[in-house]
Amino acid sequence: MAGDEAALQAVEAGATGEALAAFFHPDPVQHELPHRLFPAGVRRDREAVLASAARGAGLMRSQRYSLVDALAQGDRVVLEVDWAGTLAVPLRDLPAGHELRARQALFLELSDGQIAGMRNYDCFEPL
Repeated sequence: MAGDEAALQAVEAGATGEALAAFFHPDPVQHELPHRLFPAGVRRDREAVLASAARGAGLMRSQRYSLVDALAQGDRVVLEVDWAGTLAVPLRDLPAGHELRARQALFLELSDGQIAGMRNYDCFEPL
């Protein structure tokens, strides 16, 4: 699970492009279940995951991931994470500097030590 934590640390540090791509299998699928920011949910391939990370790096001044719990069975890992992110720019009706908080459950499927599948369940705190 150390590699999974390294991936969270890389995202927290604002990794994009090849620095982030190293954690993902060449053909991953990420499914972000519906939540406040994506009411219809979203599915992403590798290119879309990297593009989303680049957009997110521009939106966030900083973000922190705190691992609450982790379970692993074979090539499947489940992470429970507390996330907090401070906006660098206004988002919808929220001003720059506003802190968003969420509890996340991340279900990862690994292949050759890389993330091949990921389902995100993000529970945002009230705004």
